[in-house]
Amino acid sequence: MASLLNILYLHSHDTGRWVEPYGHSVRTPNIQRLAEEGVIFRQAFCAAPTCSSSRACLLTGQYAHTNGMMGLAHRGFSLNDYSHHIVHTLHDHGYYSALIGEQHVSKDPAAIGYNEVFKIPTNRTHDVVPVALEVLSRGHTQPLFLSVGFFETHREFFRPSSPKKANYVIPPPNVPDTPETRLDMAAFQESARSLDRGVGAVLDALDANGLAENTLVICTTDHGLAFPGGKATLYDRGLGVMLIMRGPGGFSGGRAVDALVSQIDLFPTICDVIGIGRPTHLQGESLLPLVRGEVNRVRETLFAEKTYHVAYEPERCARDQRWKYIRRFDGDHPTPVLANVDDGPSKDAMLAGGWAEQEIPEEQLFDLHLDPNEARNRAGEPAYQTVLDDMRVRLETWMRETDDPLLKGPVSAPAGAELNLPDQLSPLEPTIFV
Repeated sequence: MASLLNILYLHSHDTGRWVEPYGHSVRTPNIQRLAEEGVIFRQAFCAAPTCSSSRACLLTGQYAHTNGMMGLAHRGFSLNDYSHHIVHTLHDHGYYSALIGEQHVSKDPAAIGYNEVFKIPTNRTHDVVPVALEVLSRGHTQPLFLSVGFFETHREFFRPSSPKKANYVIPPPNVPDTPETRLDMAAFQESARSLDRGVGAVLDALDANGLAENTLVICTTDHGLAFPGGKATLYDRGLGVMLIMRGPGGFSGGRAVDALVSQIDLFPTICDVIGIGRPTHLQGESLLPLVRGEVNRVRETLFAEKTYHVAYEPERCARDQRWKYIRRFDGDHPTPVLANVDDGPSKDAMLAGGWAEQEIPEEQLFDLHLDPNEARNRAGEPAYQTVLDDMRVRLETWMRETDDPLLKGPVSAPAGAELNLPDQLSPLEPTIFV
């Protein structure tokens, strides 16, 4: 193996931080072991809480409105420039890249630029793991970038092994605690256990093939849980992600980092860890000074966005350690865009309580210290006007500096994109092509 580090990118669907190392009662012992051996980032966030946008931001080091992935790849959105994907930078420095399982940044995986793309029956662990083990067992003569993507814990959860397991779980704090929502969470946990088994098998293969000491492992997910108020929202429940890294460069010791970090920070971090120059298009910050204890933070403010999921719902946010500011840009639709919420028992429970009629303010300001669940909007309270003004300025400055097209008005989907309408109930309802 060449002297450059291998990079193992392990990623899942819709897991948020609902795994054991973040204190949740979800049995994920292999992910727990990775955290105890590496570094866990307690305040890690995606840059866009939808499947394609999130991954595109991580893998290009750019915000979604910069890289072009403002919707779902399988519905017609794409990167403006696939040469900005990290594999191209790594190829320039001698890496061999392989893609196994989930990717979500191109309708055609071959367009991304991996050296090798494996076609497998499904992206679930039982199909992904054997291929990953075979790749890791090869006698590589080049450093390896291996993307291993698991479909778990996307909806279509596994059924709990026993329905009684629903008696001993609790749904997310913004969802009512009912037998139906508990069973929904028990099903999520069953899927999380499958994910964990897949992660464990791949980590064991690193050890078995003598690769662990020379491999930077990145274990993360795209965004929050596929429950109402999570995935496809700019609340912390939608943006918060697990992020655990293990390997050379200081990513060891079972340490926790509480500074704000964004997934767009991973590309520049990888460049610094392996000692190569950063491409000029990167918009993130390297985490290496943070991990080495040279600084206490790498960013004062974190920014995130959503434009499309399956339907148009433009909003942007700015967040620091104390405050979260969310701005919605579609005044014609003040209630939840229900098509952007995956169907399931928890969604049904929320709808039964009148959630569909609840208006969402154009501006929301949350005190994350006193209100970590983002339940009380302070935007209309005079005592918080100074904070509101400051967060408005931060958000608008970021949007202008990154040339966000939303500043000029509604953002059109690309020709041929498949969309739901904002007033539809389900993503499974009939779609339109623009």
